[in-house]
Amino acid sequence: MTSKYWLIVGLGNPGKQYEGTRHNMGFLCLDELASRWSVSFHDHKGLTLLGSGVMRLDSRMEKAFFIKPLTFMNNSGEAVASICEYYGIDPVHVIVCHDDMDLEFGRIKVKAGGSTGGHNGIRSIDASLGTNKYTRVRIGTGHPQRGEHAHQNTIDWVLGEFPLAQRKELPTVLTGAAGATESIVFRGLEATQGKYNAR
Repeated sequence: MTSKYWLIVGLGNPGKQYEGTRHNMGFLCLDELASRWSVSFHDHKGLTLLGSGVMRLDSRMEKAFFIKPLTFMNNSGEAVASICEYYGIDPVHVIVCHDDMDLEFGRIKVKAGGSTGGHNGIRSIDASLGTNKYTRVRIGTGHPQRGEHAHQNTIDWVLGEFPLAQRKELPTVLTGAAGATESIVFRGLEATQGKYNAR
């Protein structure tokens, strides 16, 4: 049975200190989508910020929930699985928007399934849902210099803020990521991949 709803997830870390950091790219994408579809968020059981709305495109209407987990990145799956279970949402109707170091800044790619790419939020969702058969909107942040302290460099990178030049480009990037998310809902995975992945 097909889900009545879509669940659109933005990954990030809650708290002022994480606002505007690379790891919160998913939160930023969700804010863009919420603005487009007049969605407001409220606290849901301390587990996630939850909003709902109706998306209209191409003479169609789709109902969706939008969530920003409050569990911190490494436990994002708890919030996703909880909402899926409560509202009866099948993983194939889940779209997760997240930062991706393996893509240069601003690049957007869409995929379903596959490896976590070392992303702890994706790893948590895979474990909590018991499947990776959901769709991901990967938003490029670029890669840090590995160097001698590779692990710490990676942590500092994802929790760091964008430089000024990239901050100026960020609205355009988020417009693209939100557009990719909408395209998955209304035009399907294959058509969306054809538009966004081939760059």
